[in-house]
Amino acid sequence: MRLATALLTLALALPSFGLAQPNLDSVVERALKEFNVPGIAVGVIKDGQLVMAKGYGVRKLGDPAPVTADTLFGVASNTKAFTSASLAMLVDEGKLRWDDPVIQYLPAFQMYDPYVTREMTVRDLLVHRSGLGLGAGDLMFFPTSNLSSAEIVKRLRWVRPATSFRSRYAYDNVLYLVAGQVIEAVSGKPWDAFVRERFFKPLGMTRSTTSSTVLKPGMDYATPHAAAEGKLEPIALTNLDNNAPAGAINSSVNEMAHWVVAQLNGGEYNGTRLFSAKQSQEMWSAQTVMPLGNPPGELSESKPNFQAYGLGWVVSDYRGARMIHHTGGLAGMVTRVTMIPSLKLGVLVFTNQEVGAAFNAVTYTVLDHYLNAPTKDWVGAYATYQATRLDEAGENISKAVAAHNPASKPALPLSSYAGRFRDAWYGDVLIEEKDGKLLIRFSHSPSLTGELVHWQYDTFVARWNDRTLLADAYMTFSLKPDGKIDSAKMVAVSPLTDFSFDFHDLFLRPVAADAKPY
Repeated sequence: MRLATALLTLALALPSFGLAQPNLDSVVERALKEFNVPGIAVGVIKDGQLVMAKGYGVRKLGDPAPVTADTLFGVASNTKAFTSASLAMLVDEGKLRWDDPVIQYLPAFQMYDPYVTREMTVRDLLVHRSGLGLGAGDLMFFPTSNLSSAEIVKRLRWVRPATSFRSRYAYDNVLYLVAGQVIEAVSGKPWDAFVRERFFKPLGMTRSTTSSTVLKPGMDYATPHAAAEGKLEPIALTNLDNNAPAGAINSSVNEMAHWVVAQLNGGEYNGTRLFSAKQSQEMWSAQTVMPLGNPPGELSESKPNFQAYGLGWVVSDYRGARMIHHTGGLAGMVTRVTMIPSLKLGVLVFTNQEVGAAFNAVTYTVLDHYLNAPTKDWVGAYATYQATRLDEAGENISKAVAAHNPASKPALPLSSYAGRFRDAWYGDVLIEEKDGKLLIRFSHSPSLTGELVHWQYDTFVARWNDRTLLADAYMTFSLKPDGKIDSAKMVAVSPLTDFSFDFHDLFLRPVAADAKPY
């Protein structure tokens, strides 16, 4: 099968891009250089066939091993569609219904609001309208944490909503973990076993995995990369085992192509029916309206006329054609899966750097070719857009620096800011005074360790030791009338910090230093 795929790729890759569009090889090579991406894998599916699958660049900086069409990448939130399809299978089998209450299958499940607990349905778990804020609760599993899946779901009840139930779209991850527990409760099989048996096996995804922990040195997988003080460097794989249904799958463009073929065929692959055409339509139907946004002029062609979240997929349009798509992001790795159903077209772009400009530029180049659209330099367009975003973020930080008062002093001695602080859903954050400095450590997140550097008044900046996180955060202490610390709140310093660093959702209160860890 692999040889046949290779021959088909060799035969069709170049003719499929003709002279009407820039040569795809040159576009990807430009994207590698322009966006400082070590490696990219691209797959194109047309009319049920993989017509191109190719790797570019290297799997890891400093190592000559190339990215290939078989190189495994963490597909991150592209995992969500597998979780949705798993539930669709169970709906087909009559074992659950989309609008059944979650507590019908998970009696111990609780949200902050008892009304939401009672009314939350299986469908609600997938469509980002729960009332939770953007990325709320993500710090329980990202960066890699020591909390178990069961403990994360248990603590979900203490995450305060940002809006009323079902009133607006706000992307979340933690409810996909709950969806995975529903799958286990109904099927009797853990999410990972269910996905491997019901999808990977019939689709021939023999090398794909549901955990990064099985990836060992010498295997063909991409190493993630992130910038530390402006210099790109390899970083550790993200372990998402405690929220696997939201983003733990690792796959290659060769094997994810099988998944896309099944999607474009309405749930059928090589004569095997995975889920019904009815459920395919349900997953691709608009469930929650998403704001359109207003891309700048250089990206104006990418603005959709409508956009909504389905069940594990984004449903929108591109140049008038309906588009089903999703992106995925982990530390140092981002991916995109895109389909134009009317053309039986699928595009896969996987990268081992956390810059979405690269996968978007390549994706739109391929889409434009098949849509017979005018030639556009998407690499150049996204380079301009990215430069503008970086400039704006820099200006934002510069204004904050100019406005702060460096002559101000903390109201209390440094030792008074030390202690154990507790948030109801995350748990404990520890602050220690050592050698005239304040050190901060998030008890469940090994990466979130660093120094609290005084900013102004009673605000400090948490400067993480791991400079690849790009997630420094302000920490502001509030005092009681007697001068003792009442609480502390945090917010990211840079507007470019990933939303999964949801520091702003924390409300930290001091507890006894010898209190039982939480």
